[in-house]
Amino acid sequence: MEKHISVLLDECIDGLNIKSDGIYVDCTLGLAGHSKEILKRIPDGKLFGFDQDTDAIKLATEKLNAVGSNFEIIRSNFVNLKSELNERGIDKVTGFLFDLGVSSLQFDEQERGFSYRFDAKLDMRMDMESDLTAYKVVNEYPYRKLMKIFFEYGEEKFSQSIARNICKWREEKPIETTFQLVDVIKASLPEKVKRKKGHPAKKVFQAIRIEVNDELNVFRQAIEDAISMTEVGGRLCVITFHSLEDRICKQVFKKHATVDIPKGLPIVDSEIVPKVKLITRKPIISTDQELERNNRAHSAKLRICEVQL
Repeated sequence: MEKHISVLLDECIDGLNIKSDGIYVDCTLGLAGHSKEILKRIPDGKLFGFDQDTDAIKLATEKLNAVGSNFEIIRSNFVNLKSELNERGIDKVTGFLFDLGVSSLQFDEQERGFSYRFDAKLDMRMDMESDLTAYKVVNEYPYRKLMKIFFEYGEEKFSQSIARNICKWREEKPIETTFQLVDVIKASLPEKVKRKKGHPAKKVFQAIRIEVNDELNVFRQAIEDAISMTEVGGRLCVITFHSLEDRICKQVFKKHATVDIPKGLPIVDSEIVPKVKLITRKPIISTDQELERNNRAHSAKLRICEVQL
């Protein structure tokens, strides 16, 4: 029944440098693959997991109950991690984990409308109570806004022609399903592009998903909050799946790993301690063995930092 395979699992567990009595937060609980392994290692600690998907929460609860009871699942977007944890009396955390992107459960459930592989109504909401859907984006956004998100969030070279065709097609009737959208995208691309490896709709679907869930703004805010809440010696592990996410992670980590010293200030090097230390100068990627087991891991990158102040 369960097809989910956790990406870079061993590398994350090693990277967190887990303490048996620590407080750990899995900001992207999903089917609890990472959380299950964390929970096994913290008999005297506590695990908090964030997720918006009620189906995932149900499955994750069953999985974690088989390991222990020292956990709590918070049904909320991880952008609220600071307020939600503060409400529970938590102001310092030993380690945070972010595993970004859409879970296998969401990709594989046809009716969720995340995938160009299945024909379904355009949806793409991670939080099913949210008002904004992929249908609204595709059928209500003006041409320039569509073009902008396709180019910025999908890095799609043909964003203009795709946005133009969407506006043209929806004048006749609404674009309601994933396959209808795929048809519009394919009709907007040169033949040589459609013959290249990879699905021609991948970048546009990614862009719409990011827009529907406000993923990049949410991530930047959440990772800043996580750093501010991590105790000295605690770690953050962040798995990203495309260049936009990885760039944000790299920028935020670098900002906190750097100290700006005014010119002429008499400070010796030993006194200069940045907020975080980079554990990974370059991101960790999946091994050939993992890629053989799980093709979805091919674009995953793991960055790790440790809080020093």
